[in-house]
Amino acid sequence: MSGLTKTVKKGRPLLTLFLLLLLLGSSGLVLQRFLPIPATFLMTTRAIEGEGWDYRWRSLDDISPRLVQAVIASEDSTFCAHRGFDMKAIEKALKANERGGRIRGGSTISQQTAKNVFLWPGRDWIRKGLEAGYTVAIETVWGKRRIMEVYLNVAEWAPGVYGAEAAAQHWFGKSAADLSAREAARLAAILPSPRRYNAASPGPYVRRRASRIQAAMGTVREQGLAACVTG
Repeated sequence: MSGLTKTVKKGRPLLTLFLLLLLLGSSGLVLQRFLPIPATFLMTTRAIEGEGWDYRWRSLDDISPRLVQAVIASEDSTFCAHRGFDMKAIEKALKANERGGRIRGGSTISQQTAKNVFLWPGRDWIRKGLEAGYTVAIETVWGKRRIMEVYLNVAEWAPGVYGAEAAAQHWFGKSAADLSAREAARLAAILPSPRRYNAASPGPYVRRRASRIQAAMGTVREQGLAACVTG
């Protein structure tokens, strides 16, 4: 038996598991194109562990376009141009990781949404493979506007605080529809570590990052980088 044949046979269980999980998730994918996401794996896990749960779904029309601009500026400037994957960002991340030091990611908003909605936290290869499959699926079935709507509604913005509406109320005491450019930039600034940073009374790092994001929001508006979401 050739080495190639052995490799293929060893890989069959993983491929079968991949296809099975993808099929199970896809059964609800079409419905999730139209209905609010009831919960995510992370929300449920944290709730079981005894953490609070503040989750308030809002239509994208009820979320300030400034927050859309802020997360595109900070998380994925090519969101409207790519089909789920930013190959240049992935290549940069791989090169940076090869040099050692802090591990960098190259995930797009689409990839983060797929991971948050359908999968468990982690970095194993099975999960990464499923993430890629779901990313292609939501890009095809949901489209950009729905992906952004789901992303803003399920993202964690503080311990037990999920989604733009809960985050706006938690940090600023107002609706997500009424966020200012400065507040939106601060929310985007804490997204990488929402359990560590404070959007209402930020330290030097968050203030600097929010300032850069707010400046980049002007570029997003001027160059139409959020046009696939805001029209």
